[in-house]
Amino acid sequence: MQAGTAPSTQLVRRVNASAMLKAMRGAGIVTGTELMAATGLSRATVISICDELVRLGWLQELENQRGAGDYVKGRPARRFAFDDSAASVIGIDIGANKITAIVADMAGTPLSQVTMPFRAYNVPANERADVLDSIAAEALEKAGVFADSVLAVSVGVAAPVSRAGEVLRAQEFWKSFDVRKIVSERHGWHVLLENDANLAALAERWQGSAQGVDNLVVMLAGDRLGSGILESGRLLHGQVGGFGELGYLDNVDGVGDTYGIAHYATLWGREALDSGAETNLRALCGGDPEALTAEMVFRAAKEGDHAARKVMDRMAHRMARVIGSISTLVNPELVVIAGAVAASAQALIPAMEKQVPDFTFTPPRLATSALGDGIVSLGAIRHALDYVEENALDLYPASLSKQVAAG
Repeated sequence: MQAGTAPSTQLVRRVNASAMLKAMRGAGIVTGTELMAATGLSRATVISICDELVRLGWLQELENQRGAGDYVKGRPARRFAFDDSAASVIGIDIGANKITAIVADMAGTPLSQVTMPFRAYNVPANERADVLDSIAAEALEKAGVFADSVLAVSVGVAAPVSRAGEVLRAQEFWKSFDVRKIVSERHGWHVLLENDANLAALAERWQGSAQGVDNLVVMLAGDRLGSGILESGRLLHGQVGGFGELGYLDNVDGVGDTYGIAHYATLWGREALDSGAETNLRALCGGDPEALTAEMVFRAAKEGDHAARKVMDRMAHRMARVIGSISTLVNPELVVIAGAVAASAQALIPAMEKQVPDFTFTPPRLATSALGDGIVSLGAIRHALDYVEENALDLYPASLSKQVAAG
């Protein structure tokens, strides 16, 4: 029994410290009594952990100021404030055509956001690494923070990722591009890897329409369909990171593959042009079907174009089947359509709401995300902050690290 005592005690302190930091972020100045109420911890535990977090540089203890005529019986309440600027984190979304990086402080407030074109599949691994370096450096400079203030970097990729942060699907691209190793070796940062749709789910529950929702599916639905799934507030991965992968849609009638809303809006819009139908799509694309985009199709549909409206009806029916199938499997309270296509997909929601009950006995609420195409990098910020919170007793903010090095 004795052998397990110290590690168990340390684990409890880590959990308690994480709970304290969560309670303090964004709360302003708080007292020990207020922290007891927020966390359910005893006064002795709260004060002990506060003292340690002050020593580590995460909290600041504020002086109690009383007027000359003030009298309060007993010892004045100790007051603490979380230091939002103690350190920073970086969230990175590696897409097929671009990389987006966000630098944020410890409150999760974005300090900068930078996007660069990135043809990931057409360049050698060392050139991809150089692009990552460049975007991280630009984001840090724009944020006005130093590289040594970064305590964690979370990277989102369009591939299954295990709980241990390993890309397990046999993909030559990711075999030749070990993001965690490259970034860690070049900068010394702790690097986390996660599936992009999983990060989108974290972002949506944190700052989007799914706040307070514990059973959730967030679906990235642009060129491809991918989903991140929360059950009882917990992100699900499965045995090797494949939970939420939608390859089974190949075998679903009326769906047939994992291509997304933007892909089919463009494809079916071009089919309408090729059929010779009377449609405003022809004018929007200048008579060149190859120039037609999903945005043009949604715009024409909004303006009442008959051919574009038929595309939207077809899209709503297909997505109702997709949502019906995943809802039958995992029974979420809410399904959120996310990514760059989300704003346009809002027009599909009424028809989808009518049809989803045809394909599942447990229809969820439906919504679209307002977080835009930065949702994955925002979720990466949340992911990195979670890591910092869970390991706060082992991490030193940059300010204290410099003091330790100097001393």
